[in-house]
Amino acid sequence: MGDLTKGKLAALGADASVACIGETMALLVPKEAGPPDYDTCLAVSLGGAESNVAMYLADLGHRARWVSRLGDDALGQVVLDYIAMTGVDVSAVERDSERPTGLFIKEPRPEGTRIHYYRRASAATALDRTVLHNERVRTADLLHLTGITPALSDSCRDLIVAAVEEGRRAGRLISFDVNWRPSLWRSDPSSLLLELAQGSSIVFVGSDEAADLWGCSSPKDVRGLIPEPVILVVKDGEVGATVFIDDDPCFVPALDVEVVEPVGAGDAFAAGYLAGLLRDLDVPGQVRLAHLTAAAALRVAEDHGPLLGLDVQLRLLRADDADWATARIESASHTTVEHTAGG
Repeated sequence: MGDLTKGKLAALGADASVACIGETMALLVPKEAGPPDYDTCLAVSLGGAESNVAMYLADLGHRARWVSRLGDDALGQVVLDYIAMTGVDVSAVERDSERPTGLFIKEPRPEGTRIHYYRRASAATALDRTVLHNERVRTADLLHLTGITPALSDSCRDLIVAAVEEGRRAGRLISFDVNWRPSLWRSDPSSLLLELAQGSSIVFVGSDEAADLWGCSSPKDVRGLIPEPVILVVKDGEVGATVFIDDDPCFVPALDVEVVEPVGAGDAFAAGYLAGLLRDLDVPGQVRLAHLTAAAALRVAEDHGPLLGLDVQLRLLRADDADWATARIESASHTTVEHTAGG
């Protein structure tokens, strides 16, 4: 990726700004587990990979911007108000009077959550490369993108490809989460997602995604396939994550978390890692903060949940390996959220 990109990554500080570009939809979640019926109460929330990252970054005290399009409708206002309430800069969000805000419904079941999307022809599908000329994008120190956006429309694909290509030419910092969603793609995206990953500065990918998309069987295989990014993070769910800085791997096991709902945890993980990078933590500390932030999402039914208490975060960031390995994070409904072997 070059010394220029490495130098820019090293120069990032806690006050750096991160612009996250992508769709956020209104979300309906049954207040009780099980398939909804005619008298089910549905809670209105929101979900979107890029805004999840922005909100968790803001929760962690960093300057986050969310850039997107919403319908000029009530659900769009709910989405905009909530994201702004978390401290994210939403000044670059456009409202569309002709296209609606996207919507999805979560259906929690014992065997796993089913998700139903109503996003075709949503306002965000009209995003295009002109977004890159927006001042809030141009002046950001880091752009965060995902592999969801190019699946939404031809103009969205053009936007993400242009962002990565222009970033590569200019030495601009790009964070890219592969975030492969098979149901969104009408054709095989493996080559495109690989190209986008290769052109980025920081890449997040799940080990299951890398196996399905590219036939990789280990983090080392992924690094061999994607050697260009300065930082590559290979996530392996409840097992842990391996980070490659250049070619040096660092594995940090995941926390033991009482999982309420897993959707959104990957976005929280990415935000936590980026926050650790901005804070200049060492690599194990960056990954620990990523796991701690992911725990916030795992403990609630919504995509965005409250962070663990600052005292808990600090204690686990400073814990030795044995205490980290024995930590238990309980759901947000419990009063005790963490304990270690050392008390």
